[in-house]
Amino acid sequence: MKALIIDDEQKARKLIQILLEENCPEIETIYNAGNLEDGVAIIKQEKPDLVFLDIEMPRHSGLQILEFFENQEINFQIIFITAYNKYAVDAFKLSAIDYLLKPVDIFELKEAIAKAMEASKKNDITQNLKLLKESFKNLSKRKLALEVPRGIIFIDYEDILYFEADSMYSHVYLKDGSKELIAKPLKYFVDQLAQNSNFYRPHRSYIVNINSIKEFNKKDGGFLIMNDGKKLSIARDKKESFFQIMRELMR
Repeated sequence: MKALIIDDEQKARKLIQILLEENCPEIETIYNAGNLEDGVAIIKQEKPDLVFLDIEMPRHSGLQILEFFENQEINFQIIFITAYNKYAVDAFKLSAIDYLLKPVDIFELKEAIAKAMEASKKNDITQNLKLLKESFKNLSKRKLALEVPRGIIFIDYEDILYFEADSMYSHVYLKDGSKELIAKPLKYFVDQLAQNSNFYRPHRSYIVNINSIKEFNKKDGGFLIMNDGKKLSIARDKKESFFQIMRELMR
């Protein structure tokens, strides 16, 4: 049996390779790729039986693998390697696609391989991948994916109070009083939330959930008081648009 590991993290690829070499004698050949494009090239040339595929990678998500096999049958089994938290795991279960959570556990790895080989006899992997992609799309309508140092978490939009810029990082303040540090600049979230009318940028340093504004105070040029008591500035050129939003909400 031949296997391919596609992951942008070299250490993650090496770890999975060692686990396979030491515990899975049925896998005789192991290929590696650091991105989806290289991985697809290896798939088309070497035709592996099993592909371990990371979802979150630069340039291409692992979920985009279908785009490289348009109108072609996918005849290899996929086991996704993911740092997604429990909210996203439901998407895998609904689509009957197997997955492993990072850090990879050897017992779960062996079980996933056995299930994948059994599934290859009866499952339509192409259809399952389409279902998985649709599940993630539906999930993104309700939750925002936040890439944190320990992995990726999905947060309900209504649980977000505000975002605060910190150079090339952002702090996300949540309704439960917790705070997450995200390795993305605030501009990243401006783009992510552009179509969500519940979020507004009153200042270049903040994006706020307008449902989490407790008060507008006119002192010192005007500032917002959020539900957690934090005072956030409103830029002079943003005040008119802010008042317009408030007027529409009060209709």
